[in-house]
Amino acid sequence: MKLNRSRKKGFFIPLNSMSDVAFLLLIFIMLVALINYRREVKIEYPEANTALRTSAKKNLEIWIDQDGGLYLDGVPAALGDVEDAVADVYRRAPDTRLHIIADRNTPYEKINGVLEILQILQYRVVSFVVKEP
Repeated sequence: MKLNRSRKKGFFIPLNSMSDVAFLLLIFIMLVALINYRREVKIEYPEANTALRTSAKKNLEIWIDQDGGLYLDGVPAALGDVEDAVADVYRRAPDTRLHIIADRNTPYEKINGVLEILQILQYRVVSFVVKEP
């Protein structure tokens, strides 16, 4: 008795669930794209009569809240951390713009502490962020 044996079996990829996988991948990509990676501190912006727009691509943001708390790009920091970060940014890219974003009710001595650090480091590319009237 002779048995017919097939030696090669064809490789088969099931395509029934490919649309489900593509749909789940699309949902995942859409959700990840909606995440805002910029950390912000809730402050009330001061107003100015004239304001210039700067690009937000190459900058370091120092936030100062109403109580005088310091934040580097949305992360709480001390005055020494601000000095280290500014010195590090200046070494890597001297043309990086520094944005000081302070609440309109922040005491001036808190802002002055940051400005003294910038003066000591001779950092000259500084902007104060304000709200247009």
